Amino acid sequence: MSAIIGFQTSKIKVVFLDIGGVLLTNGWGHESRKKASKIFGFDYEEMDLLHHFIYNVFEIGSVSLDDYLDTVLFNQSRKFTKADVKQFIYEQSVELPEMLSWLKSWKKTTRLPVFALNNESLEINNYRIAKFKLNEVFDGYFSSCYLRCRKPDPRIYETALKITQVYPQECIYFDDRPMLVDAAKKLGIQGIRHENFENTRYILEK
Repeated sequence: MSAIIGFQTSKIKVVFLDIGGVLLTNGWGHESRKKASKIFGFDYEEMDLLHHFIYNVFEIGSVSLDDYLDTVLFNQSRKFTKADVKQFIYEQSVELPEMLSWLKSWKKTTRLPVFALNNESLEINNYRIAKFKLNEVFDGYFSSCYLRCRKPDPRIYETALKITQVYPQECIYFDDRPMLVDAAKKLGIQGIRHENFENTRYILEK
């Protein structure tokens, strides 16, 4: 596999993994928001404008899910309830084929610590950890809602390195988004784009 050419897998001390797009579907992506607009009957463009206005602070844990919904949807009377929308949001988290179940088995066979390095709002992140038993994979979570900064901000990667006490070249990081992989590479982290289960499994087995 060309992805592992250029570094020595034997020197890897820590594995970092994104969650949305690697193990699970995205927590609250644009496809889910469009789907919600059709089901609940609100104006998607209007909601999306407000979403982008507040989403950065939502993902770093500065505002709650309730505050977020008050801003993007419940700034006017609605025929649906906040509880209805919350339930819909949580239901958008679905396990992607093969990767998570394999990782849970693989984690039992490796001595490498594995950490999440992801952008996610507090309530959705906590829900996903509990619902999909992510503690069976991860030894800890470098999540935007906990660290108060989000990828591609260099600080989230730097914080992960400082807390795990590894040099950039001693860790490997998987993300499905090229921009976020590139942001890690700029710091010397060995970033790899997760494209499919087979490639990522091959690299981890090395």
